[in-house]
Amino acid sequence: MHILLTYDVNTTTPEGQRRLRHVAKLCEGYGQRVQQSVFEIVTDQAGLLTLLDHITRTIADDEDNIRVYRLPAEGFTKVQTLGKAGLIPHNDPLIM
Repeated sequence: MHILLTYDVNTTTPEGQRRLRHVAKLCEGYGQRVQQSVFEIVTDQAGLLTLLDHITRTIADDEDNIRVYRLPAEGFTKVQTLGKAGLIPHNDPLIM
């Protein structure tokens, strides 16, 4: 499934800055950052539940905001970008 995950973590305190770094690190393990706080993620239901569980244990419910949008299949191929942003291939083989 294709997921667009956005987050807004309150960084006015050192604890908030720590939470922001932790949420970003979690998301980096699952998808590709396309903007400062926006990730495109291709995963299955189990992967999504695991990610959301980790994020839930990281954020402060009364200060932070996470949004998860489930896109239609092949949703990332229909993205329109402007400026320097380009399309990111999600289904190409990963070469390490």
